[in-house]
Amino acid sequence: MKHIFFIDLDNTIYFTKPNEEQLMGALYRFLGSLDLGISDENFQLAKQDMLRTPFIKVAKKYGFKEEVMPEILSYLENREVSNPLKPSDDYHYIKSLKGRKFIVTAGFQKQQLSKVKMLGIADDFEEVSVVDVSVNNKKDVFISLIDQHNLNMEDILIIGDDAESEIKYGLELGICTFLLDPENLHPSAESTFRGNDLSNLHEAAGQS
Repeated sequence: MKHIFFIDLDNTIYFTKPNEEQLMGALYRFLGSLDLGISDENFQLAKQDMLRTPFIKVAKKYGFKEEVMPEILSYLENREVSNPLKPSDDYHYIKSLKGRKFIVTAGFQKQQLSKVKMLGIADDFEEVSVVDVSVNNKKDVFISLIDQHNLNMEDILIIGDDAESEIKYGLELGICTFLLDPENLHPSAESTFRGNDLSNLHEAAGQS
């Protein structure tokens, strides 16, 4: 039975799309006021990617102008979500897991911690680790948490929606993973367990 859980935040505990205006509206308007050096079409594509992918990766993918990046990063580092967010309809499956739960999320510290606060879920987790993808990745943070809390990897289940991040790194460490893929974006991705919702999460954890 798994009784330690490393859980992603965005598009796992809650979904970004239904909360897009609260999360991204001000950022979209700020970015729209800058010369990013990209076409309008690519800006629209970049905005959609921002709902699923850390900003630094999106900026690199679409080639945002280097000259404007310090201003954008300063904005993002000081940004907080101040309107209530709604956890996913499946969140009760996560909440009812028995054991120790850690959020491991990529992004900017203030922003990610404010999301947890606005979701009203802080008390459900032992710790929230925010990964700065310009410095390290979730694999580094998983290793750090395991060392810091003296955790047994056989007791851990990693839960998330990103096949190229938490799921990939979990498998590389020999940890069981649960890939949440409601839109079937990663049909051929490796994962110990998977689902288009979280209804079989307890079964995967051996807690059914």
